[in-house]
Amino acid sequence: MKVLAAMSGGVDSAVAAARAVEAGHEVVGVHLALSRMPGTLRTGARGCCTIEDSMDAQRAANMIGIPYYVWDFSERFKADVVDDFVAEYQAGRTPNPCMRCNERIKFAALLEKAIALGFDAVCTGHYASIVLDKDGNKELHRASAWAKDQSYVLGVLTAEQLEHAYFPLGDTPSKAEVRAEAAERGFSVASKPDSHDICFIPDGDTRGWLADRVGAETGDILDRTGAVIGSHEGAAAFTVGQRRGLRLGMPADDGKPRFVLEVRPKDNTVVVGPKEALAIAEIAGNRFTWAGVPQQSPETPFDIEVQIRAHADPVPAVAVVRDGELIVNPETPLDGVAPGQTAVIYVGTRVLGQFTIDRTVSAVPVDAA
Repeated sequence: MKVLAAMSGGVDSAVAAARAVEAGHEVVGVHLALSRMPGTLRTGARGCCTIEDSMDAQRAANMIGIPYYVWDFSERFKADVVDDFVAEYQAGRTPNPCMRCNERIKFAALLEKAIALGFDAVCTGHYASIVLDKDGNKELHRASAWAKDQSYVLGVLTAEQLEHAYFPLGDTPSKAEVRAEAAERGFSVASKPDSHDICFIPDGDTRGWLADRVGAETGDILDRTGAVIGSHEGAAAFTVGQRRGLRLGMPADDGKPRFVLEVRPKDNTVVVGPKEALAIAEIAGNRFTWAGVPQQSPETPFDIEVQIRAHADPVPAVAVVRDGELIVNPETPLDGVAPGQTAVIYVGTRVLGQFTIDRTVSAVPVDAA
């Protein structure tokens, strides 16, 4: 194949590109310049898109012996990821920018350009596997190393995108093996730490970053009955499950801590309650996609496992599509789920699809709190 290798500057994408070459493919490396914001040098930054990352990617490409380019996707990234992140928080939701980046940048904008230039596939260093079913259709599966599995953040990929996706690390038993291979190849990134946090917030201060863009306006903190029990300085700074920063002078009747249960941006209020009320018995969303061949007759309830965070354990559940919503009822309640999060559904190791959570139903009624 003619393969475009997305090279972030990390060890995984460097080894993936090298393996693609050894598999006999014609490979070209590309690094995506996603941010024009200051503070994107590695000093103090913990993301994956710094200037030094670009240099690391180029050094790896030179050692592999493949052409290397830097493509400026900063405008698309700002519109599809950064602006979306701000808008979701303004709507009282908790977005996952890495999911949006995979969906709209790496496997939409990048793939679109790659196909236009004659490439057959985009190669990344994600730990996930593509398997053919009995009819030759491509399915997305968990990586062999569950501890490093990244199929969750790839759950947004559609059947068409899977046709052009290539993950050379999917069968690798461990990240340690990838680092050892990088060291054998002489890559300077062999011992480079993994990226973490949000790449466009280099200092990790999400609350401060949002306050500068969303603004902060004083509002009420309510209990589940609607009674005002405190005030806040901006609803966008709160997320479901948060305990710290509430500064409530009035103790709860039971003397137990209170947690954020809901953020209501329209009236600038935050609802708090007991930890037990964070247990969620149902999640649903109307923005859902299937990864590969869609579920047959989704209007009939079907058994799945649901995962609501990148490193969360999958939970057995029952799913159904009803009135344009994908509804999931877990066997045991989910903990601290927020609208805006992504739920990825699995059948065994296969990623069946995903949806953005629009609403949740607490397992603890208000009168039982």
